Amino acid sequence: MKMLIWGMVTVTVERWKIKVNGIVQGVGFRPFIFRTAHKFSLKGFVKNRSDGVLIEVEGEKENLSHFLDCLRKYPPPLTRIDSISISKTSQIGYNKFRIEESKKDINKKTYISPDTATCEDCLRELFSPHDRRYLYSFTNCTNCGPRFTIIGDVPYDRENTTMEVFRMCSVCREEYENPLDRRFHAQPNCCPECGPTIYLVDKNGKRIKRTPIKRAASLLDEGFVVAIKGLGGYHLACKAVNDDAVKRLRMRKFREDKPFALMSKTIEQIKEHCAVTTKEKRLLLSSRRPIVLLRKKRDSTIADSVAPKQRYLGFMLPYTPLQHILFSYFEFPLVMTSGNVSDEPICYVDEEAFSRLNNIADYFLVGTRKIFSRCDDSVTRIFNGKEYIIRRSRGYAPEPIKLSIFSDKDILAVGPFLKNTFCFIKGETCFLSHHIGDLENLEALNAFTSEIRHYEHLFDIHPEIVAYDHHPDYLSTKYAHSLKGLKKIGVQHHFAHIASCCAEQGFEEDVIGVAFDGTGYGLDGNIWGGEFLTGNIKKGYKRRGHLKYQPMPGGDMAIHEPWKMALSYLYSLLGDDVLKSGYFYKRKRKIILNMIKTSYNTILTSSAGRLFDAVSAIIGLRERVEYDAQAAVELEMVADEKEKGLYDFDIKNIDGIFVIDPVPIIGRVVEDMEKGCDISGVSARFHNGVAKMIVDVCKLLRNTSSIETVALSGGVFQNLFLLRRVFRLLTRSGFHVLTHSRVPTNDGGISLGQAVLAAYQLENQVKSKK
Repeated sequence: MKMLIWGMVTVTVERWKIKVNGIVQGVGFRPFIFRTAHKFSLKGFVKNRSDGVLIEVEGEKENLSHFLDCLRKYPPPLTRIDSISISKTSQIGYNKFRIEESKKDINKKTYISPDTATCEDCLRELFSPHDRRYLYSFTNCTNCGPRFTIIGDVPYDRENTTMEVFRMCSVCREEYENPLDRRFHAQPNCCPECGPTIYLVDKNGKRIKRTPIKRAASLLDEGFVVAIKGLGGYHLACKAVNDDAVKRLRMRKFREDKPFALMSKTIEQIKEHCAVTTKEKRLLLSSRRPIVLLRKKRDSTIADSVAPKQRYLGFMLPYTPLQHILFSYFEFPLVMTSGNVSDEPICYVDEEAFSRLNNIADYFLVGTRKIFSRCDDSVTRIFNGKEYIIRRSRGYAPEPIKLSIFSDKDILAVGPFLKNTFCFIKGETCFLSHHIGDLENLEALNAFTSEIRHYEHLFDIHPEIVAYDHHPDYLSTKYAHSLKGLKKIGVQHHFAHIASCCAEQGFEEDVIGVAFDGTGYGLDGNIWGGEFLTGNIKKGYKRRGHLKYQPMPGGDMAIHEPWKMALSYLYSLLGDDVLKSGYFYKRKRKIILNMIKTSYNTILTSSAGRLFDAVSAIIGLRERVEYDAQAAVELEMVADEKEKGLYDFDIKNIDGIFVIDPVPIIGRVVEDMEKGCDISGVSARFHNGVAKMIVDVCKLLRNTSSIETVALSGGVFQNLFLLRRVFRLLTRSGFHVLTHSRVPTNDGGISLGQAVLAAYQLENQVKSKK
């Protein structure tokens, strides 16, 4: 520190070393620091490092304080600062402020920004006829564009991305090197002279010459299916108001009923088909650009085959320049579904897409910039005024989640079977992966293992512990057991659900956990899924209540054939008289009942998901399903929102465990159906009864434990009809209610719960040894 005297004013000059950690690379952070340093007449440098950004600034103390204040309050929009450390050191006497070359350290601690939607500045250039990037499909800057999907290593420099092969022209290089330019050190920076290009081919590989995007727009208008390369993989697109085109896509993709995602040009166009609230609009327009589930209008012209038997449509807005250009040629919405055959990972390599999608797409609209990491679109919605994410992927991952625990050992949690994600804990930071999907084939397993290796490399993670689901047949569990030299910690599925909810909310106190889903391997070897727990993330959970065990004939096959669970419940209600009824398949009923009676190929389940399946089948909605939870989803969709009646469950305390018997409500369902009651009322009374039952059990547990907080988790709570009623009744009963927001309530959040419970288990073991 030096004291300089100017007239009668004493000026203190200091040199500060500032280290910034968080999402600070590839987001325009260094140019911001450069401009801010000049603003306050400071000298020194800023540079990327593998552990974040290092700043050294020298100047008057008052100006240094102003500089630091700006750094904290006004960083670039895509920046997320997690920590700032400041140390004062002796002066060097810098003569200017500069941006230095990146330093690649051994210890990698930096974070990577998710991919972000095209910014307003780039959009203006994109559609300005006199701009050199007019209608250029790879326009980007430091405030937008690809990040995670193109990066192979840190620091985030061009040579570590898939843009390495494109050498910048002199004009782009000048932008890139000018600290005052919006594209300063924008690693994907390019233009039509030096960057990637777009081309259109038919399914036989024949190139369609001239104006590929305009021609693709015409083909879509004519009813063709076009595979379009995006940020994280290929979409399969068709005209959403053309029922024949949508049905053709369904047939080719082997996706009979599962809803397709939609993309529209503007919010105004979306409002023609759906009601859009202020908060939903904000989500749609955010830089993350997720698919947002919106209430469908009755007069929507979207083809019914886009989302059969649904009250909601999943819309998103364009988020790449190519998509914006494509929509400039027409005014209709598009189906934009993942480019894959059902149950396989999304295609992201060109050759793979040409091969795997050849029998689905008529044409391929391809960009020559390679994708390093596949990444599906994210899916979300609004519940209770907050975001309630369903699939966390593009635009969100790999943004880290800060935890309340610090682990001195790196932890890998491999997640479940369905909707798989994996999760790493490094120190106090959690890296929850993007959506991987269902691990039911070799392609999905390969995607799972390769992405784990990529995260380990990208974030310098060296796991010493692996946490896994107790189910012995899950591919993720088998993978965990195959890892040599790692300590292995099994975590019960529903314990992980509740831990995930508590961890994302930063809640460490005792909760009553309500974990309702379809399948989870129980500690007793049965299939759980309608669970009431008590405990906390520090010490773990205990099972305090559950739905009464019900035979599940055929094991996992009953998940795909809800009529089997319906028959199981009807047998519990009617006994052998069910054979005299008109329910289901006459020739098969006796076989299934014999399986139940002899326990042959029959397991016991307490699953809430299977109960929803049974009711759906009994009232004639869905006897077989084509996608996960279809029977339950369609049961929700028909429920009368004005119905106040309900069916009561039978709750008994058996040796300190509350056991809930659903058979009486099955009786009420059958009775109402025999009376000719409308299925919308039956569905609503069932949902209302489930909501009341959940609250009743929570009250009983509060009486015995004095716990006032309830955590809700599991795939069943994607059902908004049920969730709204449960939340309202619990709140009115004086409970503090925790729900998911940033992490999916479905199995996409399981890996976070596994990782956190493993971390606390290790911490408890260390404490017990002291």
